[in-house]
Amino acid sequence: MKNLLVVLTCFTAMGFAQNLSEVMTLEPAWTKIAEDQKFPEGPAWDGEGHLYSSSCYGKWISKIANGKVEVFLNNSEEPFTINQTNGLTVGSDGNIYACDYGIGAILKISSQGKSELYASGFGRKKFNRPNDLAFDNKGNLYFTDPKSYSKDTLDGSVFMVKNETHEVILVAQDLAFPNGIVFSKDYKTIFICESAKSRILKYTIAKDGLLEKQTTFVELPGGDPDGIAFDKNENLYAAHFGGGAIYVIDPAGKVLYKIKTPGLKPSNIEFGGSDFKTLFLTEDETNAVYETKMRVEGMKLIH
Repeated sequence: MKNLLVVLTCFTAMGFAQNLSEVMTLEPAWTKIAEDQKFPEGPAWDGEGHLYSSSCYGKWISKIANGKVEVFLNNSEEPFTINQTNGLTVGSDGNIYACDYGIGAILKISSQGKSELYASGFGRKKFNRPNDLAFDNKGNLYFTDPKSYSKDTLDGSVFMVKNETHEVILVAQDLAFPNGIVFSKDYKTIFICESAKSRILKYTIAKDGLLEKQTTFVELPGGDPDGIAFDKNENLYAAHFGGGAIYVIDPAGKVLYKIKTPGLKPSNIEFGGSDFKTLFLTEDETNAVYETKMRVEGMKLIH
C-alpha cells in the first residue's frame, strides 16, 4: 500500500505524461514574409501593421509590413544602436523593448530607431544573455537571462525592472536556460520555458512581484520549448526548437495538438494582424519569418 501511495503521489504531482508522437498534427499553409534573416527571433507586433524581428547573427532588427521587409535598425557602436538582439516586445508607450545579449542589457528603442539603455545589469554586473521579455499589467518588465545551456548547470535567472523606478530585482534563479516568457490573462501567473530541461514552468506572482510556487506546467521532450504565446481561450502555444512544431497546450497542461512548422527550428511566435488571428513564426533552419491564419484570436495582453 505504501508503494502504491508513492506512485499515486508522483503521478498526481507530475501530471499525466503524454506520448507526444500520438498528438494530432496540423499542417497549415505557411506564407514566408521575410527570408535570409540569419537566425531570426523575437517577433513583436506593434498593433499598427508592423512586425519587428531580430536577426541574432546578422545584428539587425527587421521591420515587416505590407509585403515589404526593411532593416529597421542595424548594429552600430558609434553612435550606439544595438549589438545582438533576441527577444522583442512593444510597450504601451509605443517603444520597442529588446533583449540585447551582445552587451548583456535591455534596450528601449523608439519607433524612429533611437535606442537607449533601459536596464544594464544587476549587482554591478551586466546581465548574461537576456533572451525574452514580457510586461505585466503594471508596466513592470520581466525578462529571462540564461547563461549555460545544460540541464545540470542551473545558472539562469529571471529579473524584473520596476516601471516607476527602473530598479532591477532578481525574481527567480537556479534555472536551466530560461527562455520564452508570458503572463496569464489575469496576470497572476507567469509561464517560463526552461529549455535545457525541455519543460515549461509555471509560477504564481507574489504581491512584491517575486515568483513563487514553481511547478512544471508541461514537459516537451525531443526539442527545446522556446517562444510562447496565448490565444484568447488561454491555450498556450510553444515553439519547439529542434522539434519542428508548435505545441498547443490547454490550461490544465494537456497538449491538444501540434502545428507543423516549415523547418525543424521554430524559435518564437507572436499573434497579430488586423483581427489578431495571424500567427507569426521565426524559424531558424530556414532563416525566415512566416505567417499563417488561425481560427482563434491571440490573447491581447494589456500593459
